[in-house]
Amino acid sequence: MSKYVFTGFSKCLYREQKFKSEAERVLSIILEGDAIKWFKPARGQFQIYYKWNGDYLEYQPDFVAETEDIIYMLEPKNRDEINHPQVLAKKDVAVQWCQYASEYMLKHNGKPWIYVLIPHDAIAQNITVQGLGDRFKTNGYSTKNN
Repeated sequence: MSKYVFTGFSKCLYREQKFKSEAERVLSIILEGDAIKWFKPARGQFQIYYKWNGDYLEYQPDFVAETEDIIYMLEPKNRDEINHPQVLAKKDVAVQWCQYASEYMLKHNGKPWIYVLIPHDAIAQNITVQGLGDRFKTNGYSTKNN
């Protein structure tokens, strides 16, 4: 799948996208319908690092999407990888980053950030970003507060 370039996005910050999986491509369709804007971050854009095998490695989330009330950091993964120690190490630093970002943004009239780790087989065109967030969020902010 990663050899194909997809176009036709109106809410993505970039006109062309490559996806690693069909789940990522379907998630982009959901984001096109629900998000105000979305993008796939470039390497170094967030500078989030996790410790793995004694080294600090950069974590780059797959998607970031802004809705009316929330900014989502979204990570689709194969269901059999969700509990892999490296995926959990990335999740832990991303959740911490989202908590810090939320604290800052809420003090400055911004939106909270939520990290969402999504099993690939839960991604379908008939679900919303908020539905994915409510079901698979990994930090304490509840989308039902809004």
